[in-house]
Amino acid sequence: MHPWQRSKRKSAGEGPWAWLAAGSVATSLALLALLLGLLAVRGLGHFWPADVALVTLDDGRQLAGRAVKEAPLPGQEARERLYRVGNRDVDGDIWEWVALERIQGIAHPEDLVVLERRRWGEFIGRLVAIDTASGERLSGDAAWPALKERLAVVEDGRRQIARLREETIQPLVRRVEAGQATAEDRAALASAQSQVNARQAALPDDTLVLEDVSGGERRQPLTEVVRALQPNAMGPVDKLATWGRGVWRFLSEGPRAANTAGGVWPAIFGTVLMVVLMSIFVMPFGVLAAVYLNEVAHQGRLIRWVRIGVRNLAGVPSIVYGVFGLGVFVYGIGGHLDDWFFSSSLPSPTFGTGGLLWASLTLALLTLPVVIVATEEGLARIPESQREGALALGATRTEMLWRVVLPMAMPAMLTGVILAVARAAGEVAPLMLVGVAKLAPQVPLDGEFPFLHLDRKFMHLGYHIFDAAFHSGDVQAAMPLIYATALLLVVVILVLNLTAIFLRHYLRGRHGTLPD
Repeated sequence: MHPWQRSKRKSAGEGPWAWLAAGSVATSLALLALLLGLLAVRGLGHFWPADVALVTLDDGRQLAGRAVKEAPLPGQEARERLYRVGNRDVDGDIWEWVALERIQGIAHPEDLVVLERRRWGEFIGRLVAIDTASGERLSGDAAWPALKERLAVVEDGRRQIARLREETIQPLVRRVEAGQATAEDRAALASAQSQVNARQAALPDDTLVLEDVSGGERRQPLTEVVRALQPNAMGPVDKLATWGRGVWRFLSEGPRAANTAGGVWPAIFGTVLMVVLMSIFVMPFGVLAAVYLNEVAHQGRLIRWVRIGVRNLAGVPSIVYGVFGLGVFVYGIGGHLDDWFFSSSLPSPTFGTGGLLWASLTLALLTLPVVIVATEEGLARIPESQREGALALGATRTEMLWRVVLPMAMPAMLTGVILAVARAAGEVAPLMLVGVAKLAPQVPLDGEFPFLHLDRKFMHLGYHIFDAAFHSGDVQAAMPLIYATALLLVVVILVLNLTAIFLRHYLRGRHGTLPD
């Protein structure tokens, strides 16, 4: 029979299963693309400076805000629209539902201003004037350029103050609290605090005179303003530049306003650092356990039971590992470390409370079965002829394992690490017990000895999403940042996995390993 005839008969015998399998793969990819698209549109769209609508209602009242969504009125065919109107200090809420039938007109005046403030969230209205500290009033066309110029000075002063606090004051404060400060340290701390006070006093002491669209006037200190925009007066290029700056601030700044504003840089750093430490902890233990089970131990009933136990551990709920980490690592080992080495700091714990070290070890324990199983499967695929050839050439058993077997099994080990990273990076439940924090603006890695502070609490992207979704005062306001953080978590996991995948392919080509 001709080869193409055999191929044709084989294809005909497959029936609908090949199409069913291909359809399942296509559906899975489509759902994944839909998920990523939803996260990207809902998350990254938050940073786009959307136009502000001035809405006139049938009773003559006006409101200014951004349209968020529409929904049908309960039990009616009419629909209503949700506007984000800001001005929490005026009405006590930043949202307003408006029935579409009540809307008489919608305009987009270019003089509408959106101010992002440290307190009370956004203000949407008009800039009337700026009262300077010298008593001068800037109004009319001169007010907006003056606001942008003076706000740039305030932002620069804030950055200098924040840098001085992070690099000088906080390390000195920790030394004072630990009882290790010298007279020079105390003098340096007093000098740095004086510099902070001087720079705060040097910030422009101006007051903005604002007016909401209903005609109410209010006064706003300039130092409480974070950013100012006139979105209706901006062109596409300016909006794109503003969007880019907003995304960068989200990636590089810390959170504020109960995690409903600001950025997620500490959470990004904490997630990546915890995953790296977890990989460092789990890799050697998982590989050694797999080598013992497959290469050293006698293959009897006991080893079969151990393998069954390891595989069952992979299905244990993650919160159980969190409870174990809390009891054994935090209270057990950490409490004894405090008694032995940090007794002078008690009753304030050093290692006897949650921190980066205990979180990394807990997740290493959680992902250990995955690494063991993947590594052992890779070791089992190596032909016995490779081992016998190495021993026949005079290599010892240790040299055979170290120079022949382990290099060939390296891709399988990295496969286990990839699976471990994918699971550990998204875990939240165990971290809530062993070290994650709602707000930890200081990252555990800095220029202060010992540089890597394993006892510090840290922020995590997964917990940040959980906290913003369930514990923020306004979930609707936090929802765009939740989408953006979820997209960022997916990207972080993808980057970590791709790094391990590329390394796996490199090692596979270098050592001539068998395909997975």
